[in-house]
Amino acid sequence: MAKDSPIQFKGTALKIIQAQVRSTEVAVLHAALAELTGNSPDFFENDLAVLDFSGAENLPATADWAAIRQLLRASGLHAAATLGLPPELAAAAEQAGLPEISADALSRPTRAKAAEPAPEPAPAPQPVAAPVQQVAPPPAPQPAPRTVTLDKPLRSGQRFYAKDSDLIVTAMVSAGAEVIADGHIHVYAPLRGRALAGASGDRNARIFTTSLEAELVSVAGLYRTFEAGVPAELARQPATISLVDDGGEGRLTVAPLALR
Repeated sequence: MAKDSPIQFKGTALKIIQAQVRSTEVAVLHAALAELTGNSPDFFENDLAVLDFSGAENLPATADWAAIRQLLRASGLHAAATLGLPPELAAAAEQAGLPEISADALSRPTRAKAAEPAPEPAPAPQPVAAPVQQVAPPPAPQPAPRTVTLDKPLRSGQRFYAKDSDLIVTAMVSAGAEVIADGHIHVYAPLRGRALAGASGDRNARIFTTSLEAELVSVAGLYRTFEAGVPAELARQPATISLVDDGGEGRLTVAPLALR
């Protein structure tokens, strides 16, 4: 394609969030977003999302897609497509600007490989000198995962987001405060507020704390609240929160953490 062509195509490294949605009721989604994000207008920082309904059951025959898109935009998330909808709902969503994609589309590379030229015929063998032994160069070191450290107390109403990183907190997370990370969260102090690990969908992310007193914990969008308080056997004790694969959506487990 000519360099001065009015349209050209290039691959990108743009991040797409896969949002697992189990309802099309706007009020239900609004309540869930309020629980997880506080309906903060910059929580997702204008990320794109595919709305994955493959785990939803008994969806109504109609949905207000415009209202759903507006609700997500209010938290900084821009819905771009749907996945796993029944045919009627998928057609209505497409009319509202949300085309349906297949599950494997999310794992496809954004840039197609150029066709490789056919191999040339091998040349006739020629006499060669004795081979010289070559030592392969050592493999290049892999970059370490990014880690962000927060060493100041987080007070009620404050929120700290470690984007594309693990988060280490060495001070107290107060009730009403919130720590979020796309990777793991380590809190070496009382965790009294909310902690959301794997915020971009990493199901292997975990939360660690030396004193569990949380209001809410979440891994990859699955959350658990402690409205009646943390269970007595875990309250103010070292604990770890992880997502266990049970053959379905998974479930959160809260387990004691042995430090001695």
